[in-house]
Amino acid sequence: MSETTPLGADQADLDAVEAIVRAAGTSFYQGMRILAPDRRLAMYAIYAFCRVVDDIADEESPFDDKLPRLDEWREKIAALYRGQASDPITRVLLPAIARFNLRAEDFIAVIDGMQMDAERAIIAPDLDELDLYCDRVAGAVGRLSVRAFGDASRDADEVAHALGHALQLTNILRDLDEDAARNRLYLPREWLAEADVPPMPQAALGSSNLAAVCERVAAQAQDEFTRAAAAMDRCDRTAMRPARLMGATYQALLSRMRRRGWADPARRVSLPAWQKLAIAVRYGLR
Repeated sequence: MSETTPLGADQADLDAVEAIVRAAGTSFYQGMRILAPDRRLAMYAIYAFCRVVDDIADEESPFDDKLPRLDEWREKIAALYRGQASDPITRVLLPAIARFNLRAEDFIAVIDGMQMDAERAIIAPDLDELDLYCDRVAGAVGRLSVRAFGDASRDADEVAHALGHALQLTNILRDLDEDAARNRLYLPREWLAEADVPPMPQAALGSSNLAAVCERVAAQAQDEFTRAAAAMDRCDRTAMRPARLMGATYQALLSRMRRRGWADPARRVSLPAWQKLAIAVRYGLR
């Protein structure tokens, strides 16, 4: 390993990991640029891992074809904790794990979350299943991230839990139409039943009572943003800068969706460039 590159990793591996992040076309790439190089490349490797296993789960192929590939990643994670790496992502993760004390169980939880999506279409999960899903696909990513950011405290884990749930619930609301086209519906079954909304994707989107369920999910997401902010105040201030940036961005998105209302789920909401810049300046660059 080089002593002059981030994490002492091979430059070709760092470039390969960064290319995965850039190709995803996400604001995550720019958002993480506020971090020091070692932390930034660790986050890129975490994102690349999540991207690869998510792509496996989302492929249009039978679950029996996906499971061996997810299990292959479980073995790759186990190998990392034996000091073995076999591809650019794991070769960058290997020093990141040692440097930032990343935990194996959080990587495995991410894979378990992707398997939940891969083995069957999730349609109107009950509240317990939705909570588990959010913890695996978002909370576990947060627990890896806060360590790469520089805080491994219990309060940082609380940030990861609350912010992960807030981000995932916001994504669920933003992607209702897109998910329904894939025969998925992540709104909780109990709340659909209480509002007399059919627990099937297209039927739910056509229900006049859908707005009540969406607003209830939005209120829960806002509560999670509030809990995350309170936990951040108990954490290392510098380490929480990326978390504050992500939280502010998604909270602004949630607020815009709530102002627009829930009558037209097909009309995807996004933040204007000026607002993204204002948030970046306030939370990322100062």
